[in-house]
Amino acid sequence: MNKRILIIIQKQVNGNFLSQSSREQDQLLPNGVLKRAFNPYGSAAYNFITMGTYRGGLNTFAIVAIASKPLHVYGSPTYECQWLQNSSPSSVISTVGYKILPDWGYGRVYTVVVVNCTFSENINVDNSGGKLVLYASTSGAGDRKFNVTDRIEALTEAPGSLDTSLFSSKPKYDYFYCGSSLYGSLSPQRVREWLAYHVRLFGPRSHFVIHDAGGVHEEVMEVLKPWIELGYVTLQDIRDQERFDGYYHNQFMVVNDCLHRYKFMAKWMFFFDVDEYLFIPPKNTIKTVLESLSDYNQFTIEQMPMSSKLCLSADAGKTYRKWGFEKLVYKDVRKGIRRDRKYAVQPRNLYATGVHMSQNLAGKTTHKTEGRIMYYHYHGTIANRREPCRNLGNWSSINFENNPYKLDTTMRDIAGVVKKFELRMIGTRLQKTRQ
Repeated sequence: MNKRILIIIQKQVNGNFLSQSSREQDQLLPNGVLKRAFNPYGSAAYNFITMGTYRGGLNTFAIVAIASKPLHVYGSPTYECQWLQNSSPSSVISTVGYKILPDWGYGRVYTVVVVNCTFSENINVDNSGGKLVLYASTSGAGDRKFNVTDRIEALTEAPGSLDTSLFSSKPKYDYFYCGSSLYGSLSPQRVREWLAYHVRLFGPRSHFVIHDAGGVHEEVMEVLKPWIELGYVTLQDIRDQERFDGYYHNQFMVVNDCLHRYKFMAKWMFFFDVDEYLFIPPKNTIKTVLESLSDYNQFTIEQMPMSSKLCLSADAGKTYRKWGFEKLVYKDVRKGIRRDRKYAVQPRNLYATGVHMSQNLAGKTTHKTEGRIMYYHYHGTIANRREPCRNLGNWSSINFENNPYKLDTTMRDIAGVVKKFELRMIGTRLQKTRQ
């Protein structure tokens, strides 16, 4: 005889478990009205999921997380920050946590939350260590009968670990790249080209943080290794964030974590994608351009959209030997349409950031950078493992797929210099990299 296993479903209310037999029942009221009962079970989303917590100064911290989007869209969750000092455990310093929602409403089940904890006094002054504790309260959202509060130990500082000189010293890097989530079957050759190009552009006082959301397969890893060994690249495995349904592989959380994790290590921090190439016109350098923009804490960068299919007939039979930005030479010249811009910031002045710009910063922003800095965008090429050149010709201009294009060899003209730079820096180890 088959045995039936009875699973008693339990629900938790303020920490107390009630068996299904104790659930609320419908009631017939004296006036003849049937009062219906509603019994909640489980939860549809977590209240708060942390990625990282970082100091922003002597008395301020940032907690980077994702949280239930309906909770923030339709409710009013609150946050309280407490510091527990090791040298005086009975003395608790508290402040209200200020929340920032930097993902422009793009969240799905989860939205990005940056909680700023700024105290009225400096924290851990005697360097004896302590803990930052966050109390995340739903304030009745989800169930107005209860105010569910989660106690989260967000950060622990070990005794003697606080180095306050970090907040005022010269940054280790002049230029720092915070990459978005990389996923899918990426082309190792395109990643190779992008890294060699930008290491050369930014120079020796630069660093690149790559976030692997599933896109750094074995062949891509081989491309990254030489630059990791030279100290130019840090690779972070963030694949576990895929458990939580946020926008675009939790891209907004990832870039905010990068901002706060490295904000005191960089003078300028850049946010753009690996199918986009920054370009500085001749007679200028990245240094001179950024010096001219030093009065601004943020500037945005104009896009030059390139075809991912059109190539020169002169490359026929040898396109496989050409680098992507070397052979894709036709620029989309449509007018009157809005194009996405990317951006750079002086990170010590930001509270949170976005994908195309920050809306949470101190100081000025400028969008008037035309002619000084731009980026060439080869949309879709990074995930294309096939040869991109589908149409070859000798056109100076062409209408293709209902869009006008013009020949632009700006990037092609510097490909040789970039190849020589790669050879000098890492030798021939990537010469046989595949598409």
